[in-house]
Amino acid sequence: MFRRTFATGAASAAALAALPAAPARAQQRIDINFWYGLGGALGEVVEGQIARFNQSQSRFNVIGAFRGSYVEVMTSAIAAWRAGNPPHIAQVFEVGTATMMGAGPAIRPVHQLFADAGMPLDGSRYLAGVRGYYSDTQGRLVSMPHNSSSAVMWLNLDAFAKAGLSTTDLPKTWAQVRAAAEKLKAANATPVPMTTAWPTWVMFEQMASIHDVPFATLANGFGGLGTELQLTGDFFQKHVNFLLDLQKAGLFRYAGRDSAGDPLFPSGEAAISFNSSAGRARIVREAKFNWASVPLPYHDDVIQAPKNGVIGGASLWPLTARNRSADEYRGMAEFFAFISQAEQDKWWHQQTGYVPITQGGYQAAQAENYYQQNPGADAAIIQLSRAEPTPNSQGFRLGGFVEIRNIIQEELERAFQGQQNAAQALTNANRRGNVVLRNFERANRG
Repeated sequence: MFRRTFATGAASAAALAALPAAPARAQQRIDINFWYGLGGALGEVVEGQIARFNQSQSRFNVIGAFRGSYVEVMTSAIAAWRAGNPPHIAQVFEVGTATMMGAGPAIRPVHQLFADAGMPLDGSRYLAGVRGYYSDTQGRLVSMPHNSSSAVMWLNLDAFAKAGLSTTDLPKTWAQVRAAAEKLKAANATPVPMTTAWPTWVMFEQMASIHDVPFATLANGFGGLGTELQLTGDFFQKHVNFLLDLQKAGLFRYAGRDSAGDPLFPSGEAAISFNSSAGRARIVREAKFNWASVPLPYHDDVIQAPKNGVIGGASLWPLTARNRSADEYRGMAEFFAFISQAEQDKWWHQQTGYVPITQGGYQAAQAENYYQQNPGADAAIIQLSRAEPTPNSQGFRLGGFVEIRNIIQEELERAFQGQQNAAQALTNANRRGNVVLRNFERANRG
């Protein structure tokens, strides 16, 4: 049983208290402004991470500021750069990678930041699936991996027991998930058998990756700006029809866009939820039941050995400014180097549920038997590393991806509301999304 075995905010405070006393603050300590988009329990851990860095040295002082959603952080940081007063570091979610790479002089690539500071940067120390998403075509890091996750399946084990389901032999395929949901509904184990957060990330991007089908041409955009969506393929038609059938049978509730479905699992309303592995911090804090996290299900009539999932979360982007000093850039690189230390990476991973960004962090967690003590904490790592990435599963590099996600959600909502069928929803999403891609291509070509 996996009940509240995870470190909490109180543990974070204890860990901070155990650190050596902060060195005396120098008069000329250099401020580094860091805008981030993680709130709640995760935001508290970001604050702890910043405090750990500030206590570790006396030259720099990172000042964290929660700036709303990921989209709000990205748009406000770019607007601030245009106005001449950007933060030093902005946390931008993974779907904003292509947009930030297209920001030109607004960013200083991480590999350049370290080189200018005379600091070593060994890309091989970062997990391959994480490093690849945030690297250029030459394999050089352009942003610093920070909070990387994958979507996993969360299961209310108390509800499973109430429905007469095994709490150890857990579902692996979508057919098994449906069978479990039917028993959960029959037993009235929870108000809702099943839901999801982040519908496009989980039900489109992750599903395309683990089933090794293309989401878009040109290796999902890694191959260039001329990419086109492939949402009308047989797999997406199959999967959206599957979801619509679940809804009609009263087994699935569409809870809304992006993170709107987050609360349904920890509150006990839904027995099965598909969400980020980083939901672990909230679930530990709020759930009053035994639970488990396991890799996402797959359609075994499509693939027998599922491929790797893709990362979610965000990375940290160094921003430029006209009067920004070499010392300030050095402070940004020092912060990135600090969070990449194995012990710091392990701490972050264990506090949040995000995957370790470094090989050292993962190995440090293994060495202290963390995964034996916290079953399921490695579900996302297993999912990310269980197969060598293919062009369909290495990630996404699509311009305007935020807008494309919203378009898919809009068309999916119309299908859930009975206004159109799966084929119509996918055709509309594909057509509208390709308009966004062509607009981005025109703006960035040349």
